[in-house]
Amino acid sequence: MMNIVSLCASRARKKIREFFSKESGEVNIVAIVVLIGIAVLLAIIFRGFIENLLKSLFGTIENNAQNAIN
Repeated sequence: MMNIVSLCASRARKKIREFFSKESGEVNIVAIVVLIGIAVLLAIIFRGFIENLLKSLFGTIENNAQNAIN
């Protein structure tokens, strides 16, 4: 019984060491954070343009809906 427990513990330690030694995931996380940061900065920079565009689009949709009703 102790042999099985020891074997399982050894395998678990090996898997944990492998998990922490792999670095491939960290680069992906950093890339995602950078891309989100760029998207937020672009949204802040072009905020006025985006607001005007959305107002125009929703105004057109509202007018077309009113014309469809009439």
